[in-house]
Amino acid sequence: MDLHDLVMAWTPFGSSMVFGVILLFSIKKILDYKAKKRVERSQVGAQLSLLILTVSFIIVLILATPLSENTKGQLLSLIGILLTAAIALSSTTFLGNIMAGFMIRTLRKFDPGDFLRVDTYFGRVTELGLLHTEIQLEDKDLAIIPNLHLVTRPLKVIHSNGTLVTENVSLGYDVNPNDIEAALIKASEKTGLEESFVHIMSLGDYSVTWRIAGFLKETRKLITTKARLRKMMLDCLHNNGIEIASPTIMNQRVFPETTTFTPKIKYRSNSSENNDVEIEELIFDKADQAETIENLKDQINELDKKIEALKGDERSETIKVLENLKGLRDRLHKRLKEQLEKKN
Repeated sequence: MDLHDLVMAWTPFGSSMVFGVILLFSIKKILDYKAKKRVERSQVGAQLSLLILTVSFIIVLILATPLSENTKGQLLSLIGILLTAAIALSSTTFLGNIMAGFMIRTLRKFDPGDFLRVDTYFGRVTELGLLHTEIQLEDKDLAIIPNLHLVTRPLKVIHSNGTLVTENVSLGYDVNPNDIEAALIKASEKTGLEESFVHIMSLGDYSVTWRIAGFLKETRKLITTKARLRKMMLDCLHNNGIEIASPTIMNQRVFPETTTFTPKIKYRSNSSENNDVEIEELIFDKADQAETIENLKDQINELDKKIEALKGDERSETIKVLENLKGLRDRLHKRLKEQLEKKN
């Protein structure tokens, strides 16, 4: 075979490769661009489409090679065997994370902005990907967790629609239970919790363990609220003359019987009760941004449905409502674009 024949034989393969690379690159750019504009909840569909196109491109390249039909058949059989083996091993491999990602998206048990606890990790979800889920931890760092790990471990999800905030404290048997309950309820109410209640968790050898619980509507302030609740518990218990000290401490240290273990002054002044820094604004900035983006996408989706339902109605009042809805949608699109630009 001379050079001319060789070039002619490999021309379809070279053309297919160049065309395929350009096509895949262009599709990726288009998907990335549309990801900023569209109102989907994740890029799982786009990533899967790109994966399927890549596999198809490899098959087309094999078919375009100037090899014998027997060799092409063997290569295609090899690809089939590899895909079959990959699917068989998907529980612990790359495809396992893809399948787990689809499972997470199908179940929809948590969304960006929700608090999530898995093993020793606790934070707010910032991204739901095809292969992994990203959460922002309490120290503001990001944790990348494979989706397969999430579907094989128990998860604790705190949704944005509210949760119970609890805290325990051990107090002596000599304190009136009614006084304790009143002080703890007051601490919970001053913290801003609703529907507060008190439980006795255990009766120990030297002290009683009490638990105060209250409902928090805005879970994005969870960490600040827990810290504030502890401060309010100290304040209310001490101001009511209730000691927070184990009797074993008093038995081991010699004090006069009239000595109490409460501060000489109030634990907190009234002027500083509402001046706590909400640390969530500092540590969960990316999670807040992800939640804002998802909320904007949801609002745009709802407006699209309303606009579509009103199309075709020629009444003047309907046309005016339609114009208002379109104006609101344009403003939300502008805000969404600003948030996406900040994110990128």
